[in-house]
Amino acid sequence: MSQLLIRPAAAEDIEEAYLWYEAQRTGLGEEFLVAVHNALDSIAALPTGYPVVHREARRVLLHRFPYALYFRICGETIIVIACMHGRRNPRRWKGRS
Repeated sequence: MSQLLIRPAAAEDIEEAYLWYEAQRTGLGEEFLVAVHNALDSIAALPTGYPVVHREARRVLLHRFPYALYFRICGETIIVIACMHGRRNPRRWKGRS
């Protein structure tokens, strides 16, 4: 299993989405966080199993939520650079890679 590093901007993305979902229905934000943690576990277990979508950035889709985590593999470290809604402008996360 590789080491995961979540950049501050990605952590802010996750927090923002959590708060939005929690405002929609109590507990939904927690369900979103479970989906994020499951995706992080999958990335750590098999990081090369996800497609490269821009330069060396890879993407994993969240189960049940229209979000994706974008990450890069740097040696033994996996760096999560963004958590974005599928309909958001991709330039927003591409500038982070």
